[in-house]
Amino acid sequence: MSADFISRIVGMIVFLLVGLFVGIYAPLPTDYFSTYFYAVVFMLVGALMGLVLTPYFTVRPFLAIRRRIRQAPAQQLIAAVLGLILGLVVAALISFPLSLLPPPLSQILPFVAAVLFGMLGIMIMSFRQRDIFEMVRGQAPGRAEGGAEGNWWRRPLLLDTSVIIDGRIVDISRTGFIANEMLVPRFVLNELQHIADSSDALRRRRGRRGLDMLHRLQEESVAPIRITDQDIEDVSGVDDKLVLLARRLRSAIVTNDYNLNRVAELQGVMVLNVNELANAVKAVFLPGEDISLRIVRTGKEPGQGVGYLEDGTMVVVENGEPYVHDEVGVTVTKVLQTAAGRMLFARLSEGESSGG
Repeated sequence: MSADFISRIVGMIVFLLVGLFVGIYAPLPTDYFSTYFYAVVFMLVGALMGLVLTPYFTVRPFLAIRRRIRQAPAQQLIAAVLGLILGLVVAALISFPLSLLPPPLSQILPFVAAVLFGMLGIMIMSFRQRDIFEMVRGQAPGRAEGGAEGNWWRRPLLLDTSVIIDGRIVDISRTGFIANEMLVPRFVLNELQHIADSSDALRRRRGRRGLDMLHRLQEESVAPIRITDQDIEDVSGVDDKLVLLARRLRSAIVTNDYNLNRVAELQGVMVLNVNELANAVKAVFLPGEDISLRIVRTGKEPGQGVGYLEDGTMVVVENGEPYVHDEVGVTVTKVLQTAAGRMLFARLSEGESSGG
């Protein structure tokens, strides 16, 4: 049974007894018959009120507070607690002179001061937490160490759905190149589960692959990885939530989604694009170098053959069509860098061309 249901039952019983008490002992002009009538009426009204209203002032507020605490960053919670303590200390210092005032001010004003300064301390620490914590660390407020972005390598990285499904983040994290804590927001995990439950076979495979990659990431990653319940309310899109959460945490987003990359950069969020990393670390070949290549298909132009290096780089081989499905030696003639990646043009090596 849920806590909501239990609270309704308990509230119904309590309000039923209160209604019975009110119906019997309320100073109403009654005779013997109307006493029982009022008792029954108040019992039914009390039971109905308890059944309907109890969760709204017991379970619901508790769950709302718990949800806000789980979604709030740890730094914000620490700042709020410190602000409350400092506010109550200030209130305690001024409570003594306030207690010397004539009644009823001596009883009311100390309580009002405690509430007022407690709330004021929470507000000040929450709104200025960044500047205050930077001052504690010895930095000038508003100026992060190491440039405008500050020590971003100490901040968590947010993983989006596409980079988890892609899977290369598992290999990257296993090498130790990423030292930051990696966060997977709950709404990203929910999107993965939704894709995995799709009726479309392709989407279902992608979703299940993403869940498998996330499981591997938790087991094999050198850097810590954690599921976070922090959310952005009143925003429905996963990409929008991710960008706003990154701005709140001042963290970077790891993705291979081109559109999310552009939107995040426009809003001042740092993006680590796995596709850009893959293009940057591809092997460098200069014109004139010889490589071994398996030609897998014909090219667009007559006589061309096409093969792929281990990193996925496409190689177009002149006069390579007769060697489809064969492994041959080729000489690089041209290197072309495109928006989609690097492409090589080559010709058959002298030994291969003469042997053909």
